[in-house]
This record gives sequence, structure tokens and C-alpha cells, in this order.
Amino acid sequence: MPQDSLPANRDKPFLLVDGDGLSRLQCQIGLIPARGAGLKRRALVYALVAWLPLAIASWLAGSPAVHDGSMTETLLGHYGIHIRCLVAIPLLVLAEGIAQKNLALCLLEFKRSGLVDEALAPRFDAVIDGVVRLKKRAYPWVIIGTLAAAWTAVFLISPNPDEVQWAGPRSGGLGFGAWWFLLVSRPIFAVLLLAWVWRLALVGVLLLRIARLPLKLVVMHPDRMGGLGFLDRLPMVYAPFLFSVSAVVAGAWAHTVFYHGVTVPSLYLQVATLLLLLILTGMAPLLVFSGMMAGAKRQALLDYGVLLAEHGRLVDARWIRKEQIAENPMLDAPELGPVADIQAMYQAVAAMRPAVISKSILFKIALPAALPLLVLVATQWPVKSTLSKLLFTLL
Repeated sequence: MPQDSLPANRDKPFLLVDGDGLSRLQCQIGLIPARGAGLKRRALVYALVAWLPLAIASWLAGSPAVHDGSMTETLLGHYGIHIRCLVAIPLLVLAEGIAQKNLALCLLEFKRSGLVDEALAPRFDAVIDGVVRLKKRAYPWVIIGTLAAAWTAVFLISPNPDEVQWAGPRSGGLGFGAWWFLLVSRPIFAVLLLAWVWRLALVGVLLLRIARLPLKLVVMHPDRMGGLGFLDRLPMVYAPFLFSVSAVVAGAWAHTVFYHGVTVPSLYLQVATLLLLLILTGMAPLLVFSGMMAGAKRQALLDYGVLLAEHGRLVDARWIRKEQIAENPMLDAPELGPVADIQAMYQAVAAMRPAVISKSILFKIALPAALPLLVLVATQWPVKSTLSKLLFTLL
């Protein structure tokens, strides 16, 4: 029997990255050690490979350390390049550990919390097995490689002069730094970025298939999400990707602001659009449970309404109309308690949210997406000079 068709070991948590096409390639070339993931080492190696030759090439080309007012720009002033190489690339590597830990904990919690009982467990396991098989497919990585190659080819055919002139072009051609940026630095970022687009799409597929199962939601759960509140860890899976995209784009826009006279207010529409798209990207996988939760709430309001009505009639008959009421288990049931308790039960059902959403979840999604953009906007506040010096110091 093929290995991919074997059922997954339920004692081992689901790992989003291990065994996919990119991790297998890195294992074969020795970037991932036999034991462990080597996250810190890989993050450092990728960052240095992407950035260090650019810095050396810029220095050898005689590019000034700071902008001297001439037409030639400096590598230092291209914030987007530095952020792409020194922030986004290592962060997308380190994100593997963050994603695997948090996603595995979320999936284990479905069973531990009783949302998936023993009867439903085989179907839940089958969903995970299906996504594991999908993760190990080769064709998504062929598509990713093709897209990265096409992306590289487009910039090779018509490179952006503003983006590579710091490399010191000679006789109308491109300098070594420009070639390294176009053939190495940008493709590394492209592959890692597209890899995370695919991985996060897998997370969406996994959650969508789980949401189609008859989960045992608890409509009175104090998390007000039917017991799905533990999914507030999920934004941590998306946060590095959201921050990386936001930071690289904000860095590119910052260059146009400082060197090309573009005003920040003229970018407000683009900033708002990017922020909205990133927040929707982070929220989308959580919204797949909305239909189930809304349906459970609607039905529970009807069911608990009937229960409350029956309980209220019995209480009214006994204590208002002074009727002789035969022994009724509803009036003496300890889990229902007095009238105040049963009303609190109904209010708990009514307070259930129709989606996995809260202030905490929104904050965890919006903060990494918005932070780089807020720094960009702040550059034309009264603290512009201070922030400018800070950016030049850091970059």
C-alpha cells in the first residue's frame, strides 16, 4: 500500500510544513538537518544569501552610503529591498515553526474539547488524512516554481530602472548587484511567498472540510463561539505572512515618499485597500464556521425558548395560580436551577456569536497587517525627522 494512503498516526500532531515539496527539497540539499527543522539557521542563511551580495556589490560599485542629491540612488534608500531580504525572508522561514505549533494545537483541541466525539472521530481523521495527501502532492510546487520563474523573467526582460540603479550599471547594462537581486534575492522571496500562499490555502481547505462535519457545538459555551474559541490561535499562523507582505509593500512605498516626492496622503487609498485585503485574508479561514454557528444558534434559540416557556408555565402555575403541580423533574432538575439560572442559559445562547470573531482575533490579524503601514503613514507626521533617522539607523 502506498505510504500516502496509510492512515496518519493520531498520536502525532498534524504538521503543516513537514513533508511538503519545499521542505523535501531543502532536506535533499542539506538546508534542513536530519533532526529538527533548523529554522534559525535557515532564516540566517537565506537572509545573508539574499542581502549580503547586494551590499558588497553596492560598495564595490562605489555607491555612496547615503543619498548625496545626485541622480544615482543608494541601496540604503531602497527600504523595500532591505525589508524583503532581512525581515520578510527570514520571517517566512521562522513562520514554519509558529504555524506548525499553533495549527497542531487547534486540531488536537477539536477532539479534546468534545467537538469531535468518538463517533465523528473517523470522519475527522479522514479529513486530516486527505489534507496530508494534498500537502504532499507535487503539482502545486510545479505551479509555484513556474510562477516564480515567470515572475523573474518579467523583471529580467524589463527591469525597473529605479529598483536596480543603485547597483552601478555599466555601459547601459546591469551591474552584478542588479543581476543578483533579479536572479537570487527576488526569486527566493517569491518562492517563499508563494509557498505560504499555498500553505495557507491548505489551512483554509482543512478548516472548510472540518466545518462541513457535524461538530458538537456547545451553544452556551462561555467563549460565545460554541466552543470554537480556541481557534483564536489561528491568526498566529497567518500573522508572519500578513506582516511580511505589508512590510515589503510599505518599504517600497517609503522609498517613493523619501526619494520621489510622493506624499503619504496620496497613498491612503492604496494603504487602505492593502490593509483590507490582508485583514480579509486573515479572517477568511475563520469565517468557514459561520454557517454552522449561525444555524446552531437559530435552532438553539428555538429549543431553549421552548424549554424556558415550559419552565415558566410550571413556575407560574405553582407560585402564582397556587395550583397543585404533580412532581415534575423540570422544576427540580439541578442543572436548570431557579428561574434566574434558566434565563441566564437562554441569554448565553442569545449572546453566541454567528462567527469565530472577537476583538482579540481582530487585533491579532489587524496588528501585523497594519503596523508597517502605520510606520509609513507616521513618516509625514511631526515626528518625521525622528522616524527618518531611525529608519536609516535600522536599515
